[in-house]
Amino acid sequence: MLKKILIVVALIVIVLAIVAALQPADFRISRSATISAPPAVVFAQVNDLHKWEAWSPWAKIDPAMKRTYDGPPAGVGAVYKWVGNSEMGEGQLTITESRPNDLVGMKLEFVRPFACTNAVEFTLKPDGDKTAVTWGMTGRNNFMAKAAGLFMNMDKMVGGDFERGLANLEQVSAAAK
Repeated sequence: MLKKILIVVALIVIVLAIVAALQPADFRISRSATISAPPAVVFAQVNDLHKWEAWSPWAKIDPAMKRTYDGPPAGVGAVYKWVGNSEMGEGQLTITESRPNDLVGMKLEFVRPFACTNAVEFTLKPDGDKTAVTWGMTGRNNFMAKAAGLFMNMDKMVGGDFERGLANLEQVSAAAK
């Protein structure tokens, strides 16, 4: 009987491994919102990593998180590093592209809880006296990320954080105009 149970468990593990391996290698998560402020105001909030603490959906998760900044205060080369609890992990965000009132591109590197590198992009489009903002992230799924994706919907999890961040960005930008 034990032998049959072990064979069934082994078959389940093999099937799950095959299904995980067949999942897409690339991912994209994005959310959009219209913010009641002109592009210059929104751009100033996104392009200066020091300002992220006021609107980032992750800023209040770990009050003891250690934050450091390197490079210029804003724009290309600005770097934000953090070391936090098990939920926040450790990583670095670097601005790699900055086009005033249009786009901020970034490189997001996690060290823990898992190592990965993703591209993040904020695009801004004027919409009357408002700004249409899209926050996107792209990257590659390794085998472990593909396997986790069988049980967790990363688009909903991270997308929900993006939605909260955009709502916070709306409040901060509206107050700053």
